[in-house]
Amino acid sequence: MKRIVLWLLGTVSAVVLMFGYHTSTSGPEATVGPTIGGGTNESPATTPTTPATPAPGGTSTVTGDVAQTQWGPVQVRLTEQAGKITAVDVVQYPNGNHRDAEINDYALPILINETIQAQSAKIDMVSGATVTSDGYVRSLQSALDQG
Repeated sequence: MKRIVLWLLGTVSAVVLMFGYHTSTSGPEATVGPTIGGGTNESPATTPTTPATPAPGGTSTVTGDVAQTQWGPVQVRLTEQAGKITAVDVVQYPNGNHRDAEINDYALPILINETIQAQSAKIDMVSGATVTSDGYVRSLQSALDQG
């Protein structure tokens, strides 16, 4: 009798785990999503790398190269004032499915905060968002190289 109960519990547990596993339904193709930090949505074809653009008050804005990742493009725009990074906008990031959006809604604010604190591209990756973190750092470095 104990064997039957244990077998039944094991089978039910396995079935629950299988049906509870969430997989990506869109594959590596991801779309351009909403902007973190207040920028605009722009497609990779229409978002060229822009050199630093001086604005009144010594503020400049520079957009980094689009970093292609296996889950989609990542692109960063920096605002600098007097040589100091004052704001970071993530123009593009993977959000083609619920899991991408969930990961990046968590990871991007951390990466932005790290960037403003470090004032460089030498920042820690976010655990669980390694692909986005890598793309973010590559785009960030290209923006810093231009600025």
